[in-house]
Amino acid sequence: MKLFGKKSKPSQKAFAVVTGAGSGIGRSFALELAKRGGTVVCSDINLDAAKETVSLVEALGAKAFAVQCDVAKEEQVNQLAEQAEQLMQNPVTLVINNAGIGLGGKFDEMSSEDWHWCMNINLWGVIHGCRAFVPKFKQLGHGAIINVASAASYTAAPEMTVYNVSKAGVRALSETLSAELRKSNIKVNVLCPTLVPTNIIKNGKVPHKGLLDYALTNLAFTTSDKVAKLTLDRLDKGELYTIPQIDAKLFWLMKRTAPNLYAKFLGTSYRFMK
Repeated sequence: MKLFGKKSKPSQKAFAVVTGAGSGIGRSFALELAKRGGTVVCSDINLDAAKETVSLVEALGAKAFAVQCDVAKEEQVNQLAEQAEQLMQNPVTLVINNAGIGLGGKFDEMSSEDWHWCMNINLWGVIHGCRAFVPKFKQLGHGAIINVASAASYTAAPEMTVYNVSKAGVRALSETLSAELRKSNIKVNVLCPTLVPTNIIKNGKVPHKGLLDYALTNLAFTTSDKVAKLTLDRLDKGELYTIPQIDAKLFWLMKRTAPNLYAKFLGTSYRFMK
């Protein structure tokens, strides 16, 4: 059984699958993996967008393949896992469960359809990815998983109930898998950023789109390329969490060290915002 040694770097020369690779952080992951000598299957529900990413990866001299996949459908994710191995002619060594959507609004304004739509993609999509690849990694003797959550998984900002819950589930799943899979030589990292300039607002259902677009353009403390690079570096070091921005780190510290004070701060801030 091949084991990750202390100096092993799963992001180097990886045979990787990236969901939601057609834009944003997913595309940045694909490009960064290409720079590290990897072969990448770029999956997206939008096949044309996935093909665009493939062209960019190939321009860097790496091999890449485009596969259409709706991560909300378990059978499609299972097919993706099989197809990826056939396309790359190698076992997959890294899966990045990145596909996701944005959804905002007050709790009592969210319909059952809203809940199912968001949870099926943001949470169940990640669960499907882990279920498809963990058995393969165990059989291989090693593997690595990056699950894209959000700082929303712990900040619990108002008017983002459904999104917060979906991303909190991704973080909890990742924390549990990290403990369970360590003995199987499978590394897990969970990414929890705040604002990153991507298409998630454009393609999602969120209130105050104009304000959020302004924030993404002018108040984001990083870029998707920097986030992808940092996350892969954290994975290589065997670290569970990637919290890339200073605001995300501050919220994490506040929530962990003074949870009741943070709850009061959040409620008071929201009252002043209204």
